[in-house]
Amino acid sequence: MSTVPTSPDAPLARAAALTRELLADIPLTRAMALSVAACDGDTLTLAAPLAPNINDKGCAFGGSLASLMTLAGWGLVKLACDARGLACEIYVRDSAIRYLAPVWQDFHAVARLAEGESFDAFFAALAQRGKGRLRVTCAVPLADGGEAATLDAHFVALAPSDANQG
Repeated sequence: MSTVPTSPDAPLARAAALTRELLADIPLTRAMALSVAACDGDTLTLAAPLAPNINDKGCAFGGSLASLMTLAGWGLVKLACDARGLACEIYVRDSAIRYLAPVWQDFHAVARLAEGESFDAFFAALAQRGKGRLRVTCAVPLADGGEAATLDAHFVALAPSDANQG
């Protein structure tokens, strides 16, 4: 399956559409005040302010960190499908989260394909079997270069013709 040629502004336009979709379809994203901070086709960065995501200790709530990372991973796969004109159903199959340090300020999550994964192989499987699987890693970086939390997740996409089948 070949990549659809795009203009340099296409990832940003798709990211803006993703923001609208997330805010319209997932009420939690509105409560979190989620926004797309950056998108370049290889990574997706979602951001959230601390205030609506604070816990009883005054730092970011772990559930907000988990949600932002999961949505960033899901969004990365969705944007790749959208770029190829595929209206796939995308699901998180499983994930593992590590909480490494508290977050005391506004935060963001960066999603990228895990090492050894490729969109080419993913889309080839999707075209051949109607189902593609990808491993995505996400992190909430700290200002000092460390990480506050990480997520390692497997996402599954079903081709449009297979989306209504179990």
